[in-house]
Amino acid sequence: MIPVMLPMLGEEEAQAAAEAVRSGWVAQGPRVAEFERVFAGLVGAEHGVAVSSCTTALHLALIALGIGPGDEVIVPSLSFIATANAARYVGATPVFADVELSTGNLTVSTVDAVRTSRTRAIIAVHQGGVPFDVQALRAAASEWDVALVEDAACAAGSTAYGRPVGEGALVAAWSFHPRKVITTGEGGMLTVDKSDWAVRLRRLREHGMNVSAADRHASAKPILEAYLETGYNFRMTDIQAAIGLVQLGRMDALVSQRRELAARYHEMLSGIQGLTPVRDPSYGTTNFQSFWVLLDPEFGPGRDEVLSELAAAGVSARRGIMAAHLEPAYSDSAHLELPNTERITRDSLILPLHHALTDADQEHIVGVLSKLTGA
Repeated sequence: MIPVMLPMLGEEEAQAAAEAVRSGWVAQGPRVAEFERVFAGLVGAEHGVAVSSCTTALHLALIALGIGPGDEVIVPSLSFIATANAARYVGATPVFADVELSTGNLTVSTVDAVRTSRTRAIIAVHQGGVPFDVQALRAAASEWDVALVEDAACAAGSTAYGRPVGEGALVAAWSFHPRKVITTGEGGMLTVDKSDWAVRLRRLREHGMNVSAADRHASAKPILEAYLETGYNFRMTDIQAAIGLVQLGRMDALVSQRRELAARYHEMLSGIQGLTPVRDPSYGTTNFQSFWVLLDPEFGPGRDEVLSELAAAGVSARRGIMAAHLEPAYSDSAHLELPNTERITRDSLILPLHHALTDADQEHIVGVLSKLTGA
């Protein structure tokens, strides 16, 4: 099978992990601190706070903002379910907004359509690496006096208005899951510009302690820690960070390669009617963490049939992005009318795109699609 995703992991990552193990320091420590510093620099933020996943990053972001029971958090339904779940973790109510068809992202108008006097925050997703319009949505959030959390889980290496996604964000959350462009196995990051926020977020990820375990162990004198507030065990390990540091050195090359593969897909798919591939928005560039295509009625076969035919031909593709409001966990939201969200989740699929994808692989994939539509 041609895999839909494949992490770029090699001997350098293996050696870095082994060195962390041999050092005797495998929990959160100096490598995590270095990973935070380098990653924050790459995305144009003052501070990075490494955590166990993007989900825990979103959770901590809402805690830092003081979001809780009685508050509403606007989220896209068109996202992995963790985006909506984060609001529930703090006792708030997730409110689903529709997305625009071309990018799969929230816009000022889709957010404004569901905004109420109880709206305290927005979690906007750079979906599949496609940046949302940061200038427009940040300006609107400021005007509304609503906090904007940027879910950049898939967006490392993407740009908006010529700057890295994440630069200038109030707070951004990132993922290093194996399906992302760079990976630490599992793991996440928060980036912020405010020093006091970084201090508190680091405390919250480590049980609310006023001094980290790493600092206590490194001290020549006994340190008696205090627990200043209810915290969590959301830490990243030095083994993960060691792998992540190697991955960060690959990031620019990986994004460049993915964009080249996407450009080749665009050229090869241009002759197939009824199939619209994801593209850069006018204001930015995507890292093509996912390469999805939207099927129009004139294409012919439906999405599920296309997935089955691709699988039979040795191609591992995936359904498009899920719609959280249609899942049983959010059955109380099933009545909502989110036409673009439902169209994308019903009629889109993700094609293989990764560092090991060959020209022959792409020709085979496009050939299967061409035969299905008779092009």
